[in-house]
Amino acid sequence: MSPVEIGSLCVAALILLIFIGMPIGIGMLAVSLVGVSFIRSDTVAIRMMAQVANDSLEEYLFAVVPLFVLMGLLVTISGVGRDTFDVFERLLRRLTAGLGIATVFANAVFASITGISIASATVFSRVAVPEMTRHGYTKRFATGVVAGSSVLGMLIPPSLLMIVYAVIAEQSVGRMFLAGIGPGILLSLIFAATIVLLARRRRDFVFEADENTAAYEDLGLAAMLRKSVPILILMLLVLGGLYGGFFNPTEAGAAGAFGALVIALLRQSLDRKTFWSLLVETGQITVSVLFLILAATFFSRMLALSGVPRELAHVLLSGSLGPYGFLVFYLLLIILLGCLIDSISIMLILLPIALPVASAAGFDLIWFGVLTVVAVEMGLLTPPFGLSVYTIKSAIDDPDLRVGDIFRGAFPFVIAMLVALAMIAIFPPIATWLAGA
Repeated sequence: MSPVEIGSLCVAALILLIFIGMPIGIGMLAVSLVGVSFIRSDTVAIRMMAQVANDSLEEYLFAVVPLFVLMGLLVTISGVGRDTFDVFERLLRRLTAGLGIATVFANAVFASITGISIASATVFSRVAVPEMTRHGYTKRFATGVVAGSSVLGMLIPPSLLMIVYAVIAEQSVGRMFLAGIGPGILLSLIFAATIVLLARRRRDFVFEADENTAAYEDLGLAAMLRKSVPILILMLLVLGGLYGGFFNPTEAGAAGAFGALVIALLRQSLDRKTFWSLLVETGQITVSVLFLILAATFFSRMLALSGVPRELAHVLLSGSLGPYGFLVFYLLLIILLGCLIDSISIMLILLPIALPVASAAGFDLIWFGVLTVVAVEMGLLTPPFGLSVYTIKSAIDDPDLRVGDIFRGAFPFVIAMLVALAMIAIFPPIATWLAGA
């Protein structure tokens, strides 16, 4: 067999292994090792795997992963998410479906210091959903808003998916973070417009009753300022330091983690047992992410050795499909895979194949990365996988709330994400103007 045929069989074997339940990282390592063995030799395969382990994880940049993860976990347990929601609830309560819009913008701000969508889904399912249902919103709509707006956690910087993409695509993490700001703001505004449109056209979808008789908590100016200070300090520390040129991404993560630790200690929400649990969880998340990156790097080198990406680029770009036909096909494939497997796995499987094609097509890889992240995040809301939906279900633990209801509530936000994806694809400066691309 030719190297291209071996590489193609390895891709097919990986997909088969995933569908029968093998962990993605182990599957990638296995097929890559076998692929290189057939293309070259067993000795070369073992040496390449050892070299990949050294090359892919030795970079100083990877320290950013545990730091941002720890910061997100500390912020979650310190009550900053609840305070952020309280502030936006006070500011937007008089608008049509104001609590839904407050949830979106509170999630957007919370995303700017956590970078993990599941953390946002967990916090706001416990904070926003009870408040919205108390004020006459349907559980379906309330949980749908939380699920939809939780995706902002992986788009608005800092973002774990942006870091993973930057590493695989060999792009600047700082530029990827900058590229996420415009699309994040755009998606927040489209979500808010979707909520207003639903409230005016489909009131039965949004509200249980026509009149809201529940009382709002009276939150004065001093209380609003007190609740706003922690989130503003963290945003200034992380984003201000990063974009002001004072910190690189790893140093910004360290500053943010330290700031989040100080806030948690001052609020007395952190004891030794809790802190140790957070450190263990941070380690588990970090190891899993880095192991996947190692496996994806080996898989990428095996594919490059086989020549599959080069042949694929030639076939796709020289035929009737063309560059933008490839882009549409790629995004649709991501959305389809999002119904079946998790976000990071999708990127690790597709990017080693798609990036050489995107480069050959002349696409800006920063813009291409933003499109990838938005499309991947749609998988958090689509059945049957829908990780954000199941996170909300487990966090609320209401026997009367069905998973299907949450999926139906989140569906309008899937449509909104499709609109945002199309706008970013048609108008690349939405993603690239801040990144200087």
